[in-house]
Amino acid sequence: MHAAGPFDVKLVPQTDADSAVGRMTIDKVFHGDIEGTSKGMMLALMSPSHPNSGAYVALEKVTATLQGKKGTFALHHVGLMDRGAQSLTVMVVPDSGTDELIGLTGNLKIIIENKKHSYEFDYTLPS
Repeated sequence: MHAAGPFDVKLVPQTDADSAVGRMTIDKVFHGDIEGTSKGMMLALMSPSHPNSGAYVALEKVTATLQGKKGTFALHHVGLMDRGAQSLTVMVVPDSGTDELIGLTGNLKIIIENKKHSYEFDYTLPS
């Protein structure tokens, strides 16, 4: 199955005086085939020798309606930037679905164009 739509995101840097790893909270509002919100945490580290290399990981809990089915699920992000070449994987955490989303699996693609965010979500849900 496929879902798509825009989302709004707010990233708020968290300050740790002695931390070498950056940390941010994530607040999203999804629109389209996913209608709801998410809250999460991101950890990021940039290369000290190349400004376009680094990595991030994040976890977020989504509370939403997915094409008419209500529940919650978790997303796990792994992102790498290698001298500007980006790769990003965002997957549903296994067995994280609740209510009508129990058994949800899938991959979410984040698209950023002209500073606007959208998603494409390929997923399966048991009948």
